[in-house]
Amino acid sequence: MIPPRADCFQDRAEAARLRQALAGVDTAVLVGQDTVRGQVLTGMGGVGKTQLAADYARTAWQTRTLDVLVWITADTRSAAVTGYAKAAAEVLAADTDDLETAAEKFVAWLEPKPHQRPCRWLIVLDDVADPEALHGLWPPASPHGRTLVTTRRRDAALTGRQRRLINVGLFTRTEALAYLTTALAAHDRHEPDEQLAALAADLGHLPLALSQAAAYLIDSGQTAAAYRTLLADRTATLADAAPAVLPDDQTRTMSAAWSLSIERADTLPPAGLARPMLQLAAFLDPNGIPETVLTSPPALAHLTAERAGYRRPEATGEDATGALRALHRLSLIDHTPNQTVRVHELIQRAVRERLPDDHKHPAARTAADALLAAWPDVERDTTLAQALRANTTALTSCAADALYQPGVHTVLYRMGTSLGESGQVTAAVDHFHHLAATTRRQLGPDHLDTLTARHDLAYWRGEAGDAAGAATALAELLEDRVRVLGPHHPDTSTTRGNLAYWRGWAGDAAGAATAFAELLEDRVRVVGPDHPDTLNTRHNLAYWRGVAGDAAGAATAFAELLEDRVRVVGPDHPHTLNTRHNLARWRGEAGDAAGAATALAELLEDHVRVLGPDHPDTLTVRHKLAHWRGEAGDAAGPATAFAELLEDRVRVLGPDHPDTLNTRHNLARWRGEAGDAAGAATAFAELLEDRVRVVGPDHPDTLSTRHQLARWRGEAGDAAGAVEATTKLLEDRVRVHGPDHPHTLNTRHNLARWRGEAGDAAGAATAFAELLEDRVRVLGPDHPHTLNTRHNLARWRGEAGDAAGAATALAELLEDQVRVLGPDHPHTLNTGHQLARWRGEAGESDGAVG
Repeated sequence: MIPPRADCFQDRAEAARLRQALAGVDTAVLVGQDTVRGQVLTGMGGVGKTQLAADYARTAWQTRTLDVLVWITADTRSAAVTGYAKAAAEVLAADTDDLETAAEKFVAWLEPKPHQRPCRWLIVLDDVADPEALHGLWPPASPHGRTLVTTRRRDAALTGRQRRLINVGLFTRTEALAYLTTALAAHDRHEPDEQLAALAADLGHLPLALSQAAAYLIDSGQTAAAYRTLLADRTATLADAAPAVLPDDQTRTMSAAWSLSIERADTLPPAGLARPMLQLAAFLDPNGIPETVLTSPPALAHLTAERAGYRRPEATGEDATGALRALHRLSLIDHTPNQTVRVHELIQRAVRERLPDDHKHPAARTAADALLAAWPDVERDTTLAQALRANTTALTSCAADALYQPGVHTVLYRMGTSLGESGQVTAAVDHFHHLAATTRRQLGPDHLDTLTARHDLAYWRGEAGDAAGAATALAELLEDRVRVLGPHHPDTSTTRGNLAYWRGWAGDAAGAATAFAELLEDRVRVVGPDHPDTLNTRHNLAYWRGVAGDAAGAATAFAELLEDRVRVVGPDHPHTLNTRHNLARWRGEAGDAAGAATALAELLEDHVRVLGPDHPDTLTVRHKLAHWRGEAGDAAGPATAFAELLEDRVRVLGPDHPDTLNTRHNLARWRGEAGDAAGAATAFAELLEDRVRVVGPDHPDTLSTRHQLARWRGEAGDAAGAVEATTKLLEDRVRVHGPDHPHTLNTRHNLARWRGEAGDAAGAATAFAELLEDRVRVLGPDHPHTLNTRHNLARWRGEAGDAAGAATALAELLEDQVRVLGPDHPHTLNTGHQLARWRGEAGESDGAVG
């Protein structure tokens, strides 16, 4: 009996391949000099293997290419023997008192014999559950015979002896839509294509699920949209979504279709581990679970706990891999060794539904533990990081409650951090916003996890460009942490540090330095001078002193900190290396660009040795080394170095990562410094489009790119265009940062300069005079930016015709620069050069020569 043709049978690619093989026109069935006489259809339960085999057999019979057709349901050896014995009785008139003997006679009869009239036969062994059970019952190779097997197994024993494996997959999107449309139309039902396509996607394009869904819609009269709502209802089961009477003579619901396969897989070695392994995978991403997640220590502990009663209770990594292979052999998962595991979402749902209620939350949290264990501290592999995030999203979608009780699982924080560190800062903000709101709702506003989520939300707001918003949020959080935890709790101190940090980035560098100085006193008193938190606070204090204008003081502080870092954590600790990095930077900012470059070159060697060449910190050191070599006078070298670095950052971090975009920024700048102003402008214009797309039009990095684009357009000869672009930029700077932010003041500086370059020297002088007042008020009279404004004010007074006034102003500035920066600082030397020029312009030839 060939199973009847299913309603609305889809003529799939697999059916065409089988017909071609039957007709002998498929050259792919040739292996060496032997024609493949057997086809083995394998795939998960529900993909339609039996229907494809029935179509194959029916076609062969109807086209009169067969003399004998035998269809056997071979799910057990007993069933296969009985089927062969029945064929022996009908074809050979054999005695069936001894079924095994009759079966053996029939199989022997299939063997081709000399001088015997050829008999064209097809043997179909449907639903083979265990290849070993067919020992001695495989049809022989014959030039006149064909064998077709359907099975969920993928054992190597199924191939060989002129048998070829054909993997039967899911419907394509087109096939699934065609099936649903045709099935419903047969009952005068019509649904929008978009709803049917969405329903097919919800069901993972699984033929069995689609047929039962169509029957449900027809029987119940519900719409596809209503059925999708039922599927999405977490309180409903797959049984609730099954029709009362199964279509097409089906005997099992979707859930039952896989239960026997799971039971059989659990008996394969390592016995007792396939089921708990599948239970773990059922909570993760159906499209790809990294194998390292399912072989991690938490996963092994889960397998150990679930295999009680077996002789080897402690599961090993080999056991975990063996469990995956067992599931793969039964087509319950697709396992690529040492890479990924895929599992159909409906199998996952069926497995979760069969879990006892008291097992669901522990299994979900174990899956979260496994993800966290597989998550590297440094995400060098962007593909792995993306897969881990996708798996966390899948876990959250099916077991969110488990991840919030009794507290927020750390994997949710790790996912948000991963998003931010990968450059998706806006996504990180969205993630932590949702996390903070959910935690507040489930655990209360004063729960430690709620406060932590608020802290991380504030941090990533700052990284997304809203430094002022981050500072405001942290100020509010600080009040709550003091109230809930007390003023000296480590989390409270951490909040104080981050509040100071983002106040600095919001424009108040001096305030940040003051706040870190106050925090340092408390750190020393509470945890001691050598505690990592104390050393980190010293690090931040030194940094913000430098940003506030005291580059030399920052360099001195970092030098002192470096000695303590080496003593406390050793010379190769990442914190020690980071301190050396900052020490080099502030030596450069203090005027020793060559020394900074030398120090960074030495540091780069240690970074490569300790962290590896592709570590993000190593790439950052290369970035800074190129910069300071340029500042030391090598304009062409940095462009080459940044071009090489760009290739590596694209490869390691991806094209849209902030560090990659920053590398493009600096590559464009140093191309300009090397003499290609037009090329720099073009590169900045291209970068601007990507900045807007990735981080938005108001992000500080986007505004900085506009700043540089205007500059290099001016350097390329379009001073008027630079004025126009900088004027528009200034409006946005004031709106985004406020009028006193250092970035806003820098934009005013550049606008004044380009007004002068465009021919309005008097206007430039007036603008610099106004800017000077604000810089003195905001930054103080000795800040390097204030001194630089005085330098430019003097210059444009001279360009406006007041050479004597320019000389007098520069002479006064020179005294202050010697006092603040030192006599050998590049800015001091440049002022001396300009002073000589303007004295000469004013007619003081002796002063000019001096």
